[in-house]
Amino acid sequence: MSTTTAPPFAATASTASRVLLGAFAVAAAVDLGSLLVGAELGHVLAKPLLMTLLAAYAATRGAPKLLTAALLFGWGGDVLLLLDADWAFLVGMGSFAAGHVCYLALFGRRSTSTFLGLVYLGALTTTLASLVPDLPSDLRIPVAGYSLLLAATACKSSSLGRLAGLGGALFLLSDTLIATGIAGWPQLPVPDFWVMLTYIGAQYLLTTGVLRAMYGERRTTV
Repeated sequence: MSTTTAPPFAATASTASRVLLGAFAVAAAVDLGSLLVGAELGHVLAKPLLMTLLAAYAATRGAPKLLTAALLFGWGGDVLLLLDADWAFLVGMGSFAAGHVCYLALFGRRSTSTFLGLVYLGALTTTLASLVPDLPSDLRIPVAGYSLLLAATACKSSSLGRLAGLGGALFLLSDTLIATGIAGWPQLPVPDFWVMLTYIGAQYLLTTGVLRAMYGERRTTV
């Protein structure tokens, strides 16, 4: 009786995937735990690792280049938003915007629910109408433009299935929490924790959803 074994390169890729995904989980736990206890150094050290590890994991699973690019643009935004400077916030927003363009290009012309599109359009319109007047004047146009990209990603992500759709929705929620903080609206306790929790979940679910939609369950099972 003969047996089949995986090629050495496949076994190596699988091992690398496990290590990278485990490292991503550890970095996420350190980042979120640091935010909860107010350990700023832990956050500063862990946050830049998140998207690099997730992008490397995705690459070992055969991720499309646009997915890897979206995650790396997310890394750029993460690093820039650690800097306490107005220019860094705007450039960081631009980096995230480039990531959303990558996601939208990746989703292509896949059809989405008209009803869901109307829901996102209504939510976007209502939120911007309420939020923009409370933002600093120099951020109103950039935030409005970025919000359009963000809502488009959230809506189009649903075309790849529930995991990606949930990821897109969480991304929208995460950045809305940031915007409400800038606008001076009431915040949840430890607001940065909730921003990062929803953001980390969003990027992971988008990554997993894209891989499963394009390659099937086997490419996301390590």
